Amino acid sequence: MDSMRIDRTERSPEVDFNFGNNVFSLRGESYPEDVPAFFGPYISALETHLGGLNSGNVAFNFEMTYFNSTSAKVVMKLFDLLEKTAEKGVAVTVNWLFDAEDDNMEELGEEFGEDLKIATFNLVPHRS
Repeated sequence: MDSMRIDRTERSPEVDFNFGNNVFSLRGESYPEDVPAFFGPYISALETHLGGLNSGNVAFNFEMTYFNSTSAKVVMKLFDLLEKTAEKGVAVTVNWLFDAEDDNMEELGEEFGEDLKIATFNLVPHRS
């Protein structure tokens, strides 16, 4: 599988998982009706893919503008998965992109980033 992609909607983020070049992105808002059903296939495919890596580079870009508490659990699971991948010797970079005026998303990024000990974590402010 080379990639999985879905456009954002009013309630769900854009998902762009490029397995060929190991670049993965979530963008937009996330409060779908059934969070596990929405994210399940993506997390499963990502777990399988990352489980087979022992070297190389992986980049994950989070550019979320809002997510609910159930989606936050998915983000935590993704951070755990990325950290476990880094523990195997894969160079993992997590970029948390946020509007420079959105203190809430900046603080959430800081909190999630504290859980990463091996993976590289970047807070990336931008102007919208």
